[in-house]
Amino acid sequence: MPMPKPDEESKAFFASVIPIDPRIKIKPMFGNIGSFFNGNMFAGLFGSTVFVRLPENNRLRLLEIEGAAEFSPMPGRPMKEYVTFPEKWRHEPEKIQEWIQRSLQWVETMPEKVSAKKKKRESLIECSK
Repeated sequence: MPMPKPDEESKAFFASVIPIDPRIKIKPMFGNIGSFFNGNMFAGLFGSTVFVRLPENNRLRLLEIEGAAEFSPMPGRPMKEYVTFPEKWRHEPEKIQEWIQRSLQWVETMPEKVSAKKKKRESLIECSK
């Protein structure tokens, strides 16, 4: 099954709902886009679908809204903690921004996620001292 790719309109929409903050990194991920804070993804774009990472209580609240769904990049394999927004919210970006802000606030409390490459580099530096 081919992985969906975001079109330019979806990329522009995604960029418009992510807070402007120098600590936030938006980067490509498997042909799609993810937004990261301290190495932890808090929102993303998969094809034209916007998704967000939430703690359980907020995730359950969002899933009660018609059109929201567990984020499953592969059918039957949902990613824990991630929910897609209702498609109709594309016309109500303030709702998406509100939930993205909740996600960001939660992810800000998480420890920094260091990539394996960075860990290895830091380990080599430490060993050379």
